Amino acid sequence: MTHPIVIIGAGMAGYTLARELRKASPEAEIVIVSADDAVNYAKPTLSNALVGNKAPEKIALADAAKMTETLKASILAHAKVESIDVAGHTLAIQFDNGVTQQQAYSKLVLAVGADQVRLPIQGDGAQDIYTVNSLIDYKKFREHLDRVQDKRVLLIGAGLIGCEFANDLQATGHSVVLVDLAPFPLGRLLPVDTAKMFQQQLEHSGMQFQLATTVQAVFKVGEQYRVELANGESHLVDVVLSAIGLRPNLELAQAAEIGTSRGIVTNQLLETNQPDIYALGDCAEVEGHLLPYVMPLMQQARALAKTLSGEPTPVHYPAMPVAVKTPAAPLVVLPEPTNLDVTWQNEVLEDGMIARALDEAGELRGFVLLGATAGKQRLALAKTVPDLMAVG
Repeated sequence: MTHPIVIIGAGMAGYTLARELRKASPEAEIVIVSADDAVNYAKPTLSNALVGNKAPEKIALADAAKMTETLKASILAHAKVESIDVAGHTLAIQFDNGVTQQQAYSKLVLAVGADQVRLPIQGDGAQDIYTVNSLIDYKKFREHLDRVQDKRVLLIGAGLIGCEFANDLQATGHSVVLVDLAPFPLGRLLPVDTAKMFQQQLEHSGMQFQLATTVQAVFKVGEQYRVELANGESHLVDVVLSAIGLRPNLELAQAAEIGTSRGIVTNQLLETNQPDIYALGDCAEVEGHLLPYVMPLMQQARALAKTLSGEPTPVHYPAMPVAVKTPAAPLVVLPEPTNLDVTWQNEVLEDGMIARALDEAGELRGFVLLGATAGKQRLALAKTVPDLMAVG
């Protein structure tokens, strides 16, 4: 008896793989296991839905029933994988109604994503801090946001997602304060000079920054919240949103003795150290690279679909610039490889800056384009950057 290919996770990674797999293997039996309602949506749209005038119910593209029909797959919604029996090639699944089920697999794909990191914050309002890592989370956040009148929002985290949400809120009439422990926004992605100019452009749009500090406590004050910072300042706001970063979900893999480091460790075929088990998406650390962005995910899904269909195909990463959704300060980033020492070379423009990351040989390995004028060089510069992870 042939068992199905099982994908754990019905997020962007899981559904993209299922689509690619259906193209490569029209007759393959596919089972998708989802801990939530398995609604299909594009997660990147959450951080600019306000500007796009998209209510949460309009963000959903298809429910589980529609995806079952489209993918010709079996979708198990509200089903949590409790454990993986590596030797027996089976999963133990528990549904929300308490029913348990064993699910056999021929190949297993972990597309379990990553969760928002939460800070240990004191105060009786700390439990009311929102994180947005799914459409379900976003619905709760929007419901609260739509109820308040003054629309003052404090965002914990001035990284990529925090800045995108801040731009979306500021552009739709909200007053926004960004708090981050780093001295500049996007501190992990931008060189200092570019980060300073990026911050200035966002401040010009009305955003406020509290940097080199962190949130210590959140207290309820009627229907509002007093947020106390480590630097002694405090802010009275209506909503607190935390977006300080993602941590790959590793518990299920670790319990099955699947190798992990920062993410679930795989080779270029996206194979883990356990037979017939693969990983992709935000949870996957491919040959040392952990890239929680859309384009790497697409590259992984296309390659893995072929591999699972009997045509072993290593994933490779061409230059994949990331467009940050901050129209108040247009930004495109191609992160430099973390295993290289680079020197940043800056070119100041009238409306922004081009920052080039050069390796010891003077070769371009990454770049930052700030401003509309700089952004026009995105494609030309990307063509000159060598693949981050080439085939062969």
